[in-house]
Amino acid sequence: MTSSSSVLNAYFVATVVWVIVLTVTSMMLGAAEWQDSEAQALLESGWWNCYVNNTVNHCSWPGVTCNYDGSVIEIRLPYYFQGEVIFTKMNFSAFPNLIRLDLSYQGCSGSIPPGLGHLTKLRKLYLNGNQLSGSIPTEIGKLHNLVTLDLSSNFLSGSIPQEFGDMKNLSFLCIDTNQLSGSIPSQIGNMKSLIYLNMEQNQILGPLPPTLGLLHKLKHFNIGANQIYGSIPLEIGNLKNLQTLDLSHNSLTDSIPPALRHLTSLTYLYLDSNLLGSIPFQLGNCFNLMELSLSNNNINGGIPLEIGNLFRLSLIDISHNFISGEIPRQLGNLFYLEALDLSYNNLSGQIPIELLHFPKRSFIGNKGLYDHPLRNKVLRRVHRGKSREAYPSPTKNGDIFSIWNFDGRIAYEDVIEATEDFDIKYCIGTGGYGSVYKAQLPSGQVVALKKLHKREAEEPAFDKSFRNEVKINDAEAVDLDWNLRVNVIKNIAHALSYLHHDCIPPIIHRDISSNNILLNSKQEAFVADFGNSRFLDLDSSNYTVLAGTYGYIAPELAYTIVVTEKCDVYSFGVVALEVLMGRHPGELLTSLSSSPSSLQNVMLSDILDTRLSPPRSRNLMKNILVATTLALACLRGKPKSRPTMKFVSQQFVAHQTPLKKPFPSISLLELVNSELKMENEIESLPKLSSHPAKYHDSSLNEILDV
Repeated sequence: MTSSSSVLNAYFVATVVWVIVLTVTSMMLGAAEWQDSEAQALLESGWWNCYVNNTVNHCSWPGVTCNYDGSVIEIRLPYYFQGEVIFTKMNFSAFPNLIRLDLSYQGCSGSIPPGLGHLTKLRKLYLNGNQLSGSIPTEIGKLHNLVTLDLSSNFLSGSIPQEFGDMKNLSFLCIDTNQLSGSIPSQIGNMKSLIYLNMEQNQILGPLPPTLGLLHKLKHFNIGANQIYGSIPLEIGNLKNLQTLDLSHNSLTDSIPPALRHLTSLTYLYLDSNLLGSIPFQLGNCFNLMELSLSNNNINGGIPLEIGNLFRLSLIDISHNFISGEIPRQLGNLFYLEALDLSYNNLSGQIPIELLHFPKRSFIGNKGLYDHPLRNKVLRRVHRGKSREAYPSPTKNGDIFSIWNFDGRIAYEDVIEATEDFDIKYCIGTGGYGSVYKAQLPSGQVVALKKLHKREAEEPAFDKSFRNEVKINDAEAVDLDWNLRVNVIKNIAHALSYLHHDCIPPIIHRDISSNNILLNSKQEAFVADFGNSRFLDLDSSNYTVLAGTYGYIAPELAYTIVVTEKCDVYSFGVVALEVLMGRHPGELLTSLSSSPSSLQNVMLSDILDTRLSPPRSRNLMKNILVATTLALACLRGKPKSRPTMKFVSQQFVAHQTPLKKPFPSISLLELVNSELKMENEIESLPKLSSHPAKYHDSSLNEILDV
């Protein structure tokens, strides 16, 4: 028995070992088989053609990530990965373990393959920024584990599949900037995990379904620029976590529902360009509101006093309506208010003194409204909402800006007294032939004065040039908030565009620097100091001696004596960055020319002037982004690849689209790369100048929602 037992035991052990060997061998063979099928599927996509002889190591290919078993779990291609795009040839069923698929901005065309429905473990799917067309396949509804779906910025058409409602775990859904039509399916209310929902810039038609009110986790909802009609459903008041609501540019009617009072987390409310009625006083309960845009509607009635309770507001735009009554003085209590537009309504009465720091354009188009008599005696407040009111003493020696009572000797005495005989502490800049001083005259006027250097003062030619400059520029040095800084950059761009493109012959300034930008009493920027400027001879080379201010001179002037308008363009780029940064961008210029890749971890928000609070309004962030990108384009080393000032000027007045990425996550390298892609098109700019908005959108499509 013992011998028999030993034999049986040995046989049993051998059998078990053999089964284990067979199992392991089978698993190894199975793993090898699926690895081969994954590698083959990757090759068939067309992106990795150069790895055709290296299928064994497909896990090491760029953009491919595998798990410990060697199975592909992530395909995340770098932007504009080199290779022939054959999206429809990829066999998605070959990737049973795929968790993330990112094919954004790869030039993919054609329709979305229904085979994506086989990726049952997929959690993140990015197909945005391509040229995909056709309808969204209903098979996408089978991706029950999907958390993020981005199909934005394509040419997708057809209706939104009701099968979207089957994706119960979806948190982020972006289908904006397509050609989708039809109505919003009521099944969208089943997507209880949705946090971010963007459907803007489509052709979606019909009313908002009441089932939207079931999305209790929703924080961002944007369906602007569609064809939504009917009233705003009362159920929208159930979205207690909503922070951004954008229903602008639709055909919504009836009144703004008082139910919005329940949205106490709401930060941004955009209902502009609809057919909506009165403003409910209950809106005053939205204590966290920072931006309120109700312009271009049919709103009548008055401005509710309760709006004055929204102490965090930085923007109010209720222009182009039929609002009547007086302007509530309570609006003057809004400490953080940076932008106010009440223009083109039926407002009446006197503009409250508390609002006189806002420009007149904020109130134009109201026939019954009249200005406060103290407007011209109240200094405008500085940034971050801090008001500074001053009532000047009577004019001691006449008005320095009035030719009727100007006394040169007395005015000079005032200047000497105000600057303590041109003490260095009043000097705010030095130009090519003089220094600029800040002086507050007895009248209360704050002016910028240029004192010529001794040699230039004795030279008639310099004296004539200086007098011409003074006639054009009445300026004062002021603290600038973000809105004013962007406007300064715009004004400089418009001025240079005029010099380069509207003067005959064109004029090159040759010394664009921060010292030569002056501000008038309305805080509008003017280009000054034309001492070095010259006419541009379009029929011959423009040889010149080196001129300009160190730190602003275009790099090509280090090895050539030929001056072109692109020298001014480069200097403009330096000044624009300096305005935004609050300091000269010396180190940044070095990085741009020597190692642009080092800017990968430098965020746009990190270089902005820290003396100002970060920009809060969406429009302001967008304007800063556009200004920075244009500045970087102007700083290109190759002169011909820089845009013209006419193009730059046009971009500031062209229709801009909303931000797609969070402002703090935008790096300088992204801006450099996005504008560098357009190099060839910029060189052929005359063909594009009639469509500036299209040109701009295509250069920023990774960051702006286009």
